[in-house]
Amino acid sequence: MTSGELIYEGKAKKVFHSDEPGVVIVEFKDDATAFNGEKKGQITDKGIANAAISARLFQVLESQGIATHFREQLDARHLVVDWLEMVPLEVVVRNRVAGSLEKRIGLKEGTVLEQPVVELYFKNDQLGDPLLNDDHIRVLGLADPDVLHQLRTQSGTANAILQNFFGQRDLILVDFKLEFGLRHGQLVLGDEISPDTCRLWDGKTLKKLDKDRFRRDLGGVEDAYHEVLERVLS
Repeated sequence: MTSGELIYEGKAKKVFHSDEPGVVIVEFKDDATAFNGEKKGQITDKGIANAAISARLFQVLESQGIATHFREQLDARHLVVDWLEMVPLEVVVRNRVAGSLEKRIGLKEGTVLEQPVVELYFKNDQLGDPLLNDDHIRVLGLADPDVLHQLRTQSGTANAILQNFFGQRDLILVDFKLEFGLRHGQLVLGDEISPDTCRLWDGKTLKKLDKDRFRRDLGGVEDAYHEVLERVLS
């Protein structure tokens, strides 16, 4: 399979046409951004790590009944995936307090939540991807009640699967972001699952092994991504 014309370029990935209808090729870049693009940089070989991590985690979820857009890993930086009509919502599942949740509810970072918290954000860069409730989503026509129910249900199931998978590798899944789209009318998990989209802490030391090391200038960013890659592929 070969890459064709560039369809879209985002902050962390490029999407290309392939030689098969309905199938695209995603290239994972080393570019890193934070704070809605206000902070920019490069993380050496981030794209290679994220492509491999995403491929493995999509395979894990598929094996447990979660439909994804993943088809195969083409090479170190490229995944072959189904083209989806994306739902304009980001689903964030939180198992511990971190990031914006700490600022909004005042609990200390790392506090274990009694049950996962699911948040929905409007994918709109001009508005800063605002947090929405179900009434906002209904008024804006972003998703019908059935799709909204499926988003929550599938995200919850994915959370349970990934918590178990990471836990077996001595990693804590603090929180993570998922994006979904429609494929022939079926809701399917898309985008990526990686240290760019997950907060992952070492199970013993609580060391951050994700993009927070870039956001907060903690250093050791490349080593953290490589560490997650090694554990995920083990």
